[in-house]
Amino acid sequence: METDLTNAKRAEVLTQALPYIKRYNGKVVVVKYGGNAMVNESLKQQVMEDIVLLWLIGVKIVLVHGGGPEINELMDKLGKKPEFVNGLRVTDKETVDIVQMVLAGKVNKTLVNLLEMKGGQAVGLSGMDGRLIEARVKNEALGYVGEITKVHIKPVTDLLEKGYIPVISTIGCDKDGNTYNINGDTAAAHIAGALEAERLIMMTDIAGILKDKDDPSTLIPMITPKEAEKLYADGTISGGMIPKVECCIDALKYGVRNVVIMDGRVPHSILMELLTDEGAGTMVSSETERV
Repeated sequence: METDLTNAKRAEVLTQALPYIKRYNGKVVVVKYGGNAMVNESLKQQVMEDIVLLWLIGVKIVLVHGGGPEINELMDKLGKKPEFVNGLRVTDKETVDIVQMVLAGKVNKTLVNLLEMKGGQAVGLSGMDGRLIEARVKNEALGYVGEITKVHIKPVTDLLEKGYIPVISTIGCDKDGNTYNINGDTAAAHIAGALEAERLIMMTDIAGILKDKDDPSTLIPMITPKEAEKLYADGTISGGMIPKVECCIDALKYGVRNVVIMDGRVPHSILMELLTDEGAGTMVSSETERV
């Protein structure tokens, strides 16, 4: 796409971003990546470019990813039908092996490779590496779906200190050697909390929290946990957005400063959130003003 942006205007844009660059330099930002932004190849390229750009200006970026569509695709090829209960994948022993193959293998290494191709330095981890994510059975009816019991964050902090971008697939384990499928949003909240991240960015398939779910212009730019309770009660936050917002509030309790739910389908939405006045999406914060 051609642009008439002059060199002078480019320079002005960069100088306007300077306060934000200074603010986030050396700070930890966790990005939960999934949904359509992950499936669309051109968007995937842009997200990786944005992450590398932030890394180059000194932001300590941690990428936590899902891979639901890829898991479904392999299950389909193997003749296994996905089954969900309240949005959670029923995970028998065969399915958890598929999840591990797809998330810790194909998806994780593809993202690491893309980040390297864009000029970054990335290392892939699963929640099993260094016992990063310890878990137990969440619900017997769901099989090997895990509930996080502990996060051992040292493998991630070691990589950040060495200047790498950690790329984490959300597989958990227990002391008996069992493998668990962990909800990506939940894992991102726990990891961001353990890192006391400046910001957790949840990339989704909608603009954020909307007063009218069919009208993107009704985006709510910021809510506090207390305001979220009112939005649950009046039905503004409903369906699949309920567990996502609950994860955001949990992340604040775990030690994250602010959480943003944003539309990962919008090109460069991460940069808009971190490096502009307006930001992007809905911020969930205990603070009363968007920062």
